[in-house]
Amino acid sequence: MPLERTRYRTISLDSNTLIMLVGFLLVICLIFFVDSKRGQKEKENLLEGLEEKNSLYKKEAMIAAKEAVQKDIDKFQEEAKERRLELSKIESKLSHKEEILEDKEHSILAKEAELQQKMENVLDKEDYLAEIIQKQTAELERISGMSSEEAKNVLLEQLKNDLQQEANNLIRENENHIREVSNEKAKEILTTVMQRCAIDQVVESTVSSVSLPSDEMKGRIIGREGRNIRTLETLTGVDLIIDDTPEAVVLSCFDPIKREIAKLALEKLISDGRIHPVRIEEMVNKAREEIENKIKQEGENAAMEMGIINLNKELIKTLGRLYYRTSYGQNVLQHSLEVGYIAGMIAAEIGANVKVAKRAGLLHDIGKAVDQVQEGTHIELGVELARKYGEKENIIHAIEAHHDDVTAKTIEAVLVKLADTISAGRPGSRRDTLEIYIKRLQKLEEIALSYDGIKQSFAVQAGREVRVIVQPEKFDDLASARLARDIAKRIEDELDYPGQIRVTVVREIRVTEVAK
Repeated sequence: MPLERTRYRTISLDSNTLIMLVGFLLVICLIFFVDSKRGQKEKENLLEGLEEKNSLYKKEAMIAAKEAVQKDIDKFQEEAKERRLELSKIESKLSHKEEILEDKEHSILAKEAELQQKMENVLDKEDYLAEIIQKQTAELERISGMSSEEAKNVLLEQLKNDLQQEANNLIRENENHIREVSNEKAKEILTTVMQRCAIDQVVESTVSSVSLPSDEMKGRIIGREGRNIRTLETLTGVDLIIDDTPEAVVLSCFDPIKREIAKLALEKLISDGRIHPVRIEEMVNKAREEIENKIKQEGENAAMEMGIINLNKELIKTLGRLYYRTSYGQNVLQHSLEVGYIAGMIAAEIGANVKVAKRAGLLHDIGKAVDQVQEGTHIELGVELARKYGEKENIIHAIEAHHDDVTAKTIEAVLVKLADTISAGRPGSRRDTLEIYIKRLQKLEEIALSYDGIKQSFAVQAGREVRVIVQPEKFDDLASARLARDIAKRIEDELDYPGQIRVTVVREIRVTEVAK
C-alpha cells in the first residue's frame, strides 16, 4: 500500500508541471499578440509621420526649384537684353558702312566712266599717231630708198657693233685690272715659295756604268763560255754591255731598281774578286736585300722630311721605290718632295690646309712606282694605291686631278696641280726629247696660223712664247687683243706643256714716202 501511494503522488506532480507549462505558453502567446497589435499601430503611426515629412520635403524642393528656375529666367532675360543692345549697335554700324560703300561705289562708277572716256580719247590719239607715223615712215622710205625692215636691220647691226666694241673695251679693262692685281700677288707668292724651296735635281737615264780596276776584269765577268755574264743577266734581268770602253761595263735596263741591284751586285763581286755563278747568286741576293732596305729607308725619310704621320707601311715602301724612278730625267721622289713643299708653302700663304696640300703633293705621283709592272696610267694606279691603303678622299681627289683627268674641286687639289707644273717647268728640271720638243713648237705655230689674216707665226724662247704677225688692215687693237686671247685659250685646251706660254700679237703699219 505505501508503495502505491508514492507512485500516484509522483504522477500527479508531473501533470501539474505540464499544466503550468501550458499556462505559461498561453501567457506568452497572449503577450506576443498584444505586443504585435501595439507594434502594428506604432508602425502605422510611423508611416503616417514619414508621409507627412515626405510631403513637406517635396513642397520645400518644389519651392527651391521654382526659385532657381526664376533666377535662371531673370538672368537669361538680362543677357538677352544686353545681346539685343549689342546687335542694335552692330546693325547701326553696318548700316553706316553700307551707306559709305554705296557712296564709294557711286564714286568708282563715276571714275570708271571718266577713265573710259579718257581711254577712248587715247585710242583716238593712237590711231591719229599711227596714221602720222605711217605717213612719216612712208616718207622716210621714199627719201632713204630703204624699207623699214632694212632700216631696222641696219640699226640693229650698228647697235650690235657698238655693243661689241663696248663689251671688248670692258673686257680689256677688266682683264688689265685683274691681270695687274693677280699677277703681282701670284708673283709674290710664287717667288717667296720658290726661294724657300731648294731641291737637288739628278738627271738619270736608263743605263748605269760600273768602273773596273782593269780591262782584265771584263773577261772574269764574262766567265768561261759566258756563264758568269749569263747568270748575272738572268738573276737581275739587266743587260750587261761589255765593249771597247776602257775599264767600264755598262748596265742597261728600263727598270731602275733592277739596274741598281745589278750595279751593286757587280761592284761587290769586283771588290771581292771571286766571280762564279754561286757567288754571283749570293751577291745578287745581298744586293736585292740592301736595295729593299734602301727603298724602305728612303720612303720613311721622305715622309719624315715632309712631316707626314700615319702613312701606311706599304705606301711608305711604294713611295721609296720612287727614289729609283725617273720621269723626263727628273728623279720622281725628289720631284714629289718638291711638289709637297711648294704646295704646302702656297697653302700657308693663302690660308688653305697645309697638311693636306703637303700629303697630296708627296703622293701625287705614287702610281709611277708601279706603272712599269702594272697596267694603267700612273694617275689610275696612284688613285688605286691611295684608296687601297686608306688615304682620305681629298688626297685621292688631288692625285686624280693633278693632270686634269678630273676637274679639281678643292683648293688643295689646285695647289698640287700648280706645284707640279712649277716643279716640272723649272729650267733644267726635266729633259724633253728632241722629237717632242719639235712637235710642240710646230703645233704652237699651226694653232696661230689657223686664223684668217695671219702673216707669220714664230715659236720662240724654247716654246715659251708665240709671236703672231697679223695683217694690219684686217685687225684693229680690239681684234688683236681678242685674237691673242683666243690663241691662248686653244693652246690651253689642245696642248700639254709645263709652265706657261706667252702669246704676242704684232700689228705693224708702215708708211713710206720718197722725197725727190
